[in-house]
Amino acid sequence: MNNIKKGDNVRYLGYTQEQVRWGNNDCPYMLILDRIYEISDVEVHRQHTKVQLKGILGKFNSVHFQVID
Repeated sequence: MNNIKKGDNVRYLGYTQEQVRWGNNDCPYMLILDRIYEISDVEVHRQHTKVQLKGILGKFNSVHFQVID
């Protein structure tokens, strides 16, 4: 996901096990499909980006989310 940044609001799109395994991300099993979350931190790597959500423990693959304008 390009240009995702701290403070962005994102919609949770769901996940696959392959997306979770890629880059050793945490599994977002506790998130609710289509719910809006706020990004609290972004960690950019060469092949993927990990995001943290306000009030939720874990680092998740950014492909699980869509930035809301």
